[in-house]
Amino acid sequence: MKLTMNNDPHTDHDHGGQGHPARQAQLVAGLLAILPAAQVLHETEDLRPYECDGLSAYRQLPLAVALPDTAAQVQAILKLCHRLQVPVVARGAGTGLSAGALPHPEGLLLSLARLKAILAIDPLARTARVQPGVRNLAISEAARPHGLYYAPDPSSQIACTIGGNVAENSGGVHCLKYGLTVHNLLRLEVITMDGERLTLGAEALDAPGYDLMALMTGSEGLLGVVVEITVRLLALPERAQVLLAAYDDIGQAGAAVGAIIAAGIIPAGLEMMDNPAIRAAEAFVHAGYPTEAAAILLCELDGANEEVSQEILRVRQILLDSGATEVRTARDEAERLLFWKGRKAAFPAVGRLSPDYYCMDGTIPRRRLPEVLARIAAMSAAYGLPVANVFHAGDGNLHPLILYDANRPGELERTEELGGKILELCVEVGGTITGEHGVGTEKIDQMCVQFHPLELTQFHAVKAAFDPAGLLNPAKAVPTLHRCAEFGAMHVHANQLRFPDLPRF
Repeated sequence: MKLTMNNDPHTDHDHGGQGHPARQAQLVAGLLAILPAAQVLHETEDLRPYECDGLSAYRQLPLAVALPDTAAQVQAILKLCHRLQVPVVARGAGTGLSAGALPHPEGLLLSLARLKAILAIDPLARTARVQPGVRNLAISEAARPHGLYYAPDPSSQIACTIGGNVAENSGGVHCLKYGLTVHNLLRLEVITMDGERLTLGAEALDAPGYDLMALMTGSEGLLGVVVEITVRLLALPERAQVLLAAYDDIGQAGAAVGAIIAAGIIPAGLEMMDNPAIRAAEAFVHAGYPTEAAAILLCELDGANEEVSQEILRVRQILLDSGATEVRTARDEAERLLFWKGRKAAFPAVGRLSPDYYCMDGTIPRRRLPEVLARIAAMSAAYGLPVANVFHAGDGNLHPLILYDANRPGELERTEELGGKILELCVEVGGTITGEHGVGTEKIDQMCVQFHPLELTQFHAVKAAFDPAGLLNPAKAVPTLHRCAEFGAMHVHANQLRFPDLPRF
């Protein structure tokens, strides 16, 4: 996430509707035949709130914004845009962190925020049927009276929508044990670019045919627009308790993560924060974190009371054996929630340390954590840019936060370069360039590092099968081979090391 409060070379307010008046007028006239006038935005000042998502360094005005409140309206809008050959970018709450919802200058921004009904909760089947604009946290709040909850919990769960979670295959602090969004879905209702409505998946445990629901999940709005989602609900655990372990050495904290998993224990959550992140979160939330520690681990265990009691003792000993200088167990539910509040507030808290920061998102094998953290520290020193680390340690999903000042000439560019190097490091050690934030606009060049041209060609074929005209969220997530050829001129392709006989760009 590039949070930029100042002037930025990526910011461009001059494109959009005013540069294409005839095309805009045609689109707006068509939209007004479908929606009330209040739900069609086309004046420049009305478009500005939609010019970016959570990655605010990239900004772009669309031709228009549509605010439908029914699936039928979404279907009619897509048919209109297909007929006019107008690009469409779907948007939820705008909390995405990869510029995946950046508007197209000649296209429509389709907001799904008004489709926010919880259509049904089935306590016996343990499912909830919801519209895409429902907030992540609202699902658990609605399910709680039935003793149920929805497991994936991104840090932005108070604001992010379930539709956006599906688009990015979002994770969260409890996804180590309970899986990502894709593991907690049963069925999707999707509308294609030409207006066809599809049902993917089923309310049964499995559905016949190809697993197109999994394909749609994490596709970043390139294949279709999701208008209804059926999610799995889980029973609230009898007990949940958090251990906080402090370390004088971040490498020891990284090694402890592998030791816990190797012991056959799968925590509900296993998170790490380094000293800059600890200090920022503590000043912001007052969670009781040890501010002198080089790193802390938060390890939550949940389940039956007796099971949790036994695992608490085992994990405590593992943490001490791995070099922890202090191990604390949350005394009650209030302290457990406070420990997690500090972790989930880490991103905004780090924003108090610097005028701007850039949040990376990559994933690595757990066993490489100590090595990768050391190399990120070396890169930070070489670039002269501080890096705070906050991440889902249990599944190796890193979120290095690079601190910078966009008002200093060239500093944003250096920050982006450092961020790219970190992502390429993730690929080098056997990981991937994203864990939950998606590729969007931000990481599209690093896709050229991770994937070979033959693989990218197949990605484009999948896109063409759903959206032959390429109108849904164009120029996002999957780079063209031409773009990769330009980017690859100075990069050795990672897969070339594994498949030396394959052709180069």
